[in-house]
Amino acid sequence: MRYLILGDVHGNLPALELVLAVEKGNYDVLISHGDVVNYGPWSNECVDLLAQQDNKILLKGNHEESFISGNYPGTNEVAKAFFEFNVSKFSRLQAIEEYIDDYQLSPYSIQHTIGDKYIFKDTDIQIDRNYIVGHSHQQFHRHINGFDLYNTGSVGQNREFINVINYLMWDTERKPELKNIIYNPDIIIDEFKARHYPEICINYYSNKKRL
Repeated sequence: MRYLILGDVHGNLPALELVLAVEKGNYDVLISHGDVVNYGPWSNECVDLLAQQDNKILLKGNHEESFISGNYPGTNEVAKAFFEFNVSKFSRLQAIEEYIDDYQLSPYSIQHTIGDKYIFKDTDIQIDRNYIVGHSHQQFHRHINGFDLYNTGSVGQNREFINVINYLMWDTERKPELKNIIYNPDIIIDEFKARHYPEICINYYSNKKRL
């Protein structure tokens, strides 16, 4: 079996479409580990596109939880500005309410993150099983205490290089493979401007480094 495992799409429809086009026919099951929504201008469309896929497993992230509750609990001013702009335009609540919290695919536990933490390459963390997660938007593989920890990175909002799409492919006959695609993020920045996003949101994407 071959699994396409991705997450942190964050309303970036062109990036999601590109991954699905590049990997078309290369996998049997698609797993999204959450944060399909917010930041990018196409939250509704990304939810719809994933719903249209055959053989998919859709997990809930913290941004789905915020959209469902109608409240963003964080203090980051950029994230708050994106949430306030996007949540009122979102109309797929029933779909994301049906997302599940985690998925067990031996030998991995697939979920948005572990203990609501942002886990990076150098985060001090102990694990007692194998994990595939996201949330921190940083792609890596770590071997900790005899277990494997994979972070798929982010499809829609790479925090290091905004023009890099991250995801993971796993053929169960082999080890998981972290993969990347370079794309042009100007399309999302132009859409922010066309929809009159707050300047703090536009600048966040415009000022990011590119590979």
